[in-house]
Amino acid sequence: MSGPDAENAATPDGHGAGETEPAAAQPDGQTDYPEYSHKQVLRILSGLLLAMFVSNVAGTVVANALPTITASLGSTQRQYTWIVTATLLASTASTPIWGKLADLFNKKIMFQTGLAIFVVGSVLSGFSPDTPYLIAFRAIQGIGLGAMMSLTQAILGSVIPPLQRGRYMAYTGATIAVATVVGPLIGGFLVDVSWLGWRWCFWSAVPFALLAGVVLQFQLKMPKDSGRASTKVDWLGSALITLAVCALLIWISFAGHSFDYGSWQTAALLGGTALTTALFIWCETKATNPIIPPWLMRQPTTVLAVVASVAVGIGMFGCSVFLGQYYQVARGYSPTAAGLMMVPMMLGVLLSSVFIGRWVSRVGVWKPFVVAGSAILIVGFGLMATMRFSTPLWLIAVYGLLAGLGVGMTMQNLVLAVQNSVSVHDVGAASAVVTFFRSLGGTIGIQVLGSIFATHVSTLMRERLAALGPDALPITGPGASAESLSMDLSQLPGPVAHAVRTSYGDSVWELFLIAAIVALISLVAVILMKGTHLRAKFDTSRSADSRPGKPKAQPTSD
Repeated sequence: MSGPDAENAATPDGHGAGETEPAAAQPDGQTDYPEYSHKQVLRILSGLLLAMFVSNVAGTVVANALPTITASLGSTQRQYTWIVTATLLASTASTPIWGKLADLFNKKIMFQTGLAIFVVGSVLSGFSPDTPYLIAFRAIQGIGLGAMMSLTQAILGSVIPPLQRGRYMAYTGATIAVATVVGPLIGGFLVDVSWLGWRWCFWSAVPFALLAGVVLQFQLKMPKDSGRASTKVDWLGSALITLAVCALLIWISFAGHSFDYGSWQTAALLGGTALTTALFIWCETKATNPIIPPWLMRQPTTVLAVVASVAVGIGMFGCSVFLGQYYQVARGYSPTAAGLMMVPMMLGVLLSSVFIGRWVSRVGVWKPFVVAGSAILIVGFGLMATMRFSTPLWLIAVYGLLAGLGVGMTMQNLVLAVQNSVSVHDVGAASAVVTFFRSLGGTIGIQVLGSIFATHVSTLMRERLAALGPDALPITGPGASAESLSMDLSQLPGPVAHAVRTSYGDSVWELFLIAAIVALISLVAVILMKGTHLRAKFDTSRSADSRPGKPKAQPTSD
């Protein structure tokens, strides 16, 4: 390698030139961003990964414990849903806000603030006397989760030059994969142990979160970014994007079963979403420090990364939800056993995140790996679309492994591609945009796929239960639905239980077929992305798109 790309090459010891050389002169003058050694980065990473692990476990630990929690508090079915939805809404809506605050203020302080909010929400959730309090406290917990989701990537983008970032970001993907598997297992264990109980699903996260805060307090030294012309927070934009996201997700969560698609509630929520989104876009063009900078969404790299991230969101969230349901309802395994059967998929995420991340840093380009990961994701989802009730478990494990490999290769590298195209001063907002749309896309995907799945299951249930004769007909009456048929199958007669299991097992394929089609759109998006070499030094220019003569990352030959 020679010429302009020579500075991007890794040194023989595996470190990029940016770890030992000062950042190149920028239009703004001397950079105030320090260089960290490999050992220092690992110390910082230990605190970040611990916080990320705790936050992701907190998001999945409730899955297996929720029936016990709702039974203990006497929750209704609508409240059951809101216990999950409250956290999801709060974390998704707050992600871009935290990302922008990290660009305006000290990232370390912002991260620890989010960590503190998460701890408060966790403690209060464990003490909840009834369901409304639990829903409110889970929303507080979700605000803290939003901070950790976005700020982990932002901090990594501020302490590690892009060339070396892949090798460290790989560990964040691996952490998410492990937490996704471990969370449900921990939840099942806590509710099964009589002297612990469901409240420890929330309290158990507190000591680890506090430990992460202590580690970061002593190990993370962020530069004082005092060069901002203004630190005025765009509170109006923050409020508008929160209202838009909440209205959309509430409609997706409840339309079709809590109220009709043609009801006034639908008109109000979708109309409110459109209005607040339009006002948000207008507000961002006028704000001094917009939450989502308009120029960022005009960048082809960012826009295409957002499109590709939708498929990754479906892979991360949708597969785990519906595959877990397949194992439990269709195949009759316990929640703990179903969690263990998810290991192959998460092992794929783990392996590809770690090894591909290090490889990206070694060769200095990201696009070939993102394209390959998107193609593997299509193959994985396509094979999972062949799943039926009687598909051998080992074959499903292989399919899941392939899908996990695809998710791991694309998830972190899409964030890295966007970070590589912006100034270090805008890395928080850029990281949060990708994380936000990945989370939003995954959430929408789960709800839409869930609606399709419920319809398909209900149709098969009615056909197969009706075929059993008049004794099964009461279950298929006018009030029957996929939700009403999600019952304790051990209490049903053998033929009826078999009909329920086969209906679930023979319906799941449609979801993965849709996921494969979405992944195909993702592949087209990443192919259209402009491949760039990863910068070995920080870009500390203040305006990522308006400064004339700003050095651009060089396109690769791919």
